[in-house]
Amino acid sequence: MKKKTLVLGASLNPSRYSNLAINRLVSYDQPTLAVGLKKGEIAGVSISTEKENFEDIDTVTLYLNPQRQKEYYEYIVSLKPKRVIFNPGTENPEFYALLQKNNIEVEVACTLVLLSTNQY
Repeated sequence: MKKKTLVLGASLNPSRYSNLAINRLVSYDQPTLAVGLKKGEIAGVSISTEKENFEDIDTVTLYLNPQRQKEYYEYIVSLKPKRVIFNPGTENPEFYALLQKNNIEVEVACTLVLLSTNQY
C-alpha cells in the first residue's frame, strides 16, 4: 500500500539516516517528500527548505532531535498526517501528547526497519 511520506530533517549527506530513508522509501515505491536545511535532491526527491503545505500526507518520519522539533509542532499537526514516526534519537513525549490530542498516531520506530520487515 502506498503511503505518501514526508521526511523531516532530510540531509544530503549519504551517511545520514534521513538520506538512507529517502533512498529506501523510493526503492519501495513510496511517494516521498522531503524538508531539510539545504536544498538538493536525493534519489529524485527534491528537498525543500520551506514548511510547504503538502496534501494527503500519510506519514511524517522525523529525523530531528526533540529541541529542533519544537518549531515544527504546528506545521506537522496542520498537515494532518495519519501517523508520525519517531526514529531513534527523536523520541519526544511532549510532542507525542500533542499529536495524540489531534488524533495523529505516534509510532516510536525506525523507518528503515519498518520498511525492511514489511511493517511500514
